[in-house]
Amino acid sequence: MGKHYEHLGAEERGVIMAMTLADCSARAIARALRRAPSTVTRERQRNGWKADCQRRVMGRPALAGGYEARRAGQRAARLRRRPRCRRKLSRGTVLWNHVRCQLDLGWSPEQIAGTLKREHPGQPRLQASHETIYTAIYAHPKGELRRELTVLLRQARGARRPRTRTSRRGRMHDLLSIHVRPPEANERLLPGHWEGDFIKGTRNHSAVGTLVDRRTLFVMLAKMDGCGAQAALEGFGATFGPLDPALKKTLTYDQGKEMALHAKLAEMTGLQIYFADPHSPWQRGINENTNGLLRQYLPKTDDLSRYNQRELDQIAWALNTRPRKSLGFRTPAEVFFEHCINNRITIDPLVALGI
Repeated sequence: MGKHYEHLGAEERGVIMAMTLADCSARAIARALRRAPSTVTRERQRNGWKADCQRRVMGRPALAGGYEARRAGQRAARLRRRPRCRRKLSRGTVLWNHVRCQLDLGWSPEQIAGTLKREHPGQPRLQASHETIYTAIYAHPKGELRRELTVLLRQARGARRPRTRTSRRGRMHDLLSIHVRPPEANERLLPGHWEGDFIKGTRNHSAVGTLVDRRTLFVMLAKMDGCGAQAALEGFGATFGPLDPALKKTLTYDQGKEMALHAKLAEMTGLQIYFADPHSPWQRGINENTNGLLRQYLPKTDDLSRYNQRELDQIAWALNTRPRKSLGFRTPAEVFFEHCINNRITIDPLVALGI
């Protein structure tokens, strides 16, 4: 017997029928099929076999106890086609219409599921897990309707598969290591500790700077006039400019060559800049995850230089007003501005409006 269960086939059912006619026990049939005796027993019992039906005529059983291989195979095929339970997310239901509206807003299935659980506690009929939502989307047969639904997902893939990502940044010297970053930044206790990166456009000829606050997940995007160090200095400098000093404590970056002018950026903004180890994207996991979310708006096939700063701010605001699981399905903007208000931190009007 193998380690993985497989359904009985037509030949195996034929063997069961023949050996049952020969008055063989379930264990004998199981040994012949290299199956568990319980598999044979359940197969015969669910298809009408009864031990007391064995009647002998001239020393031989006249019936296989009511078991017939062809009828058993037809029954198994019929049950495979029939769902075991009614789908919770069927087209036309109130719950599906609500989920579809959230998908149209760009929310992920996990965000939708978490929000439903938060808004309807103790009401399972008004909730759906993210796996249920994915199943409802991919259960549709291939065609226009399925494409219409999958394009609403962040990766817009026709089938679910893992996402991989590699880092090929160049090395620099005389950098402040992430291993000496203060505990306040490591433990994400307060806002003001940022992670940064570039996301590149088609053929790596254009870029947008991404910044995410480690505590609140608040995102800022910086327009870059190129992919070099001078572009990073000007873009990040302008983005950090409107922030209160209390919100500009540290910046963690990878060892990309675009940060060659990190000393000037630190002097310009008042940030203490730390660098992750080479080829260690997990040390900046929040930013890496945020970059994956941003690819929904800024795909790799786009020329990112065509976006102006106002358009980038609108994209950042769309992400900042989405509920996040690690925030208890509150939004980054809600948590960020709540902290500023509670601690009387000055908020620039442009930042407050997300523009």
